[in-house]
Amino acid sequence: MAAMELLCHLTGINLSKLSKEEILLLEAEFFARICEELKEVFRKQHRDYFLLMKLTVEKENMMLETNFVRFIIKDILSTEEYNLQGVACYMDTHEDVVQEVIDGRNTSPSATLLRRSIDLHRSVRRELYHSIMKKISTA
Repeated sequence: MAAMELLCHLTGINLSKLSKEEILLLEAEFFARICEELKEVFRKQHRDYFLLMKLTVEKENMMLETNFVRFIIKDILSTEEYNLQGVACYMDTHEDVVQEVIDGRNTSPSATLLRRSIDLHRSVRRELYHSIMKKISTA
């Protein structure tokens, strides 16, 4: 079952009753919520750093936003299911582009790279996304 269908099933939304425009808006809303939940996961992972640096919530949010795709790709690589070449191949981009994101030299990757990184991340971190979907469906 696709992620959109699963979320709709969990939230009790009948996709067949929605127009194409409504479905696109719903997909955008789900995508935004998934991104926000992922940022909270990364905030927890970097909590010690934020405390050490005495960052304000605004600075934390800026850092999470700036490094979002970087954190996703590094998490993919940490599973060891994919290496740099595999990530680049899946994202249909050159390894140098992925390396620039990992190194922090590219903090504004394309929307396509963001979407593909989340797609790949979802495949290697199924349990995380399952828990995010449950959380979204009960919110």
